[in-house]
Amino acid sequence: QVQLVESGGGVVQTGGSLRLSCAASGRTFSSYAMAWFRQAPGKEREFVAVISWSGGNTLYADSVKGRFTISRDNAKNTVYLQMNSLKAEDTAVYYCAAKRGFISSYEPQMDYWGQGTQVTVSS
Repeated sequence: QVQLVESGGGVVQTGGSLRLSCAASGRTFSSYAMAWFRQAPGKEREFVAVISWSGGNTLYADSVKGRFTISRDNAKNTVYLQMNSLKAEDTAVYYCAAKRGFISSYEPQMDYWGQGTQVTVSS
């Protein structure tokens, strides 16, 4: 069992930055690929970024490529999402997810989910 707790959300102006954190419980954190998804009001949840268990492989949605960076610290059981040059369309609830094995951007393949943290980008 893995429990995930996100933090770092808030309100930021267009062009600003935020760093989200996701703290995981359990001794097997390093064996999981970790991902971020988001859900905007009235829209379906969508993939944002994923990182392999080692941190050596990452994948990003086209909409955030070049602006967001996913990273992880296995010693701290934590995955991060650095978000720069934020836009109004980045406003959403951001969810952390864990998947055993190889990385995937496919939501149904995620094994565990956090409760989400709200990010609001105001103009």
